[in-house]
Amino acid sequence: MDLDNLKTLWNKEDVSETPEISPEKQRQIHHPLERIRKNMRYEFWSTVVLMPFVLIAIWFFPLPFRFTLYIEILVVSMVLVTVFFFGKFFKLYKEISNPTLGTYDSLKDLLHQFELNKQYYLSFYLSFVPFFVCEMIIVIESIPHTHHYTNGYLTLVFIGSVLFGLSLLYFIGNWWFRHFYGKYIDKIKLLVEEMKQN
Repeated sequence: MDLDNLKTLWNKEDVSETPEISPEKQRQIHHPLERIRKNMRYEFWSTVVLMPFVLIAIWFFPLPFRFTLYIEILVVSMVLVTVFFFGKFFKLYKEISNPTLGTYDSLKDLLHQFELNKQYYLSFYLSFVPFFVCEMIIVIESIPHTHHYTNGYLTLVFIGSVLFGLSLLYFIGNWWFRHFYGKYIDKIKLLVEEMKQN
């Protein structure tokens, strides 16, 4: 088959445009998207308020200089990690604000973005594991060493505290994502599935 025949076949090919989403479906999708955007704004501003408050709270406690310094360095490091992840978060926020979500393919792409951001969200919580472990080390090291606290006892307290803290972090992170984002993403998935069947 020569090039001219290929061009002719290509031109005859009926390339249908991506199906448009009806105004009714767009209204149904708008509500969960708006709730996600509202929750993203809430999470962003609550974090912006919380971080300086944590630093100020550290300064008001009469702690040894080394202890205060280590905690401040950890909090500043956590802020840097948070800024990185909020950069990813903001890209999704802008994508949700995009008024061109009028096609089925654009919705599928948005669902893909939600999946990526869920992974970012989980990575965000996992990134706090080393910070939590470091904070526990600082706390254990700041306990005055007396004969009441044996090495075995301190080891058990440390391991128990880390396991409890990490479990709490995991469950709170999952609950937080599910409550603020997951249920709305599921609604959008159902609407996309309905459109796929039609």
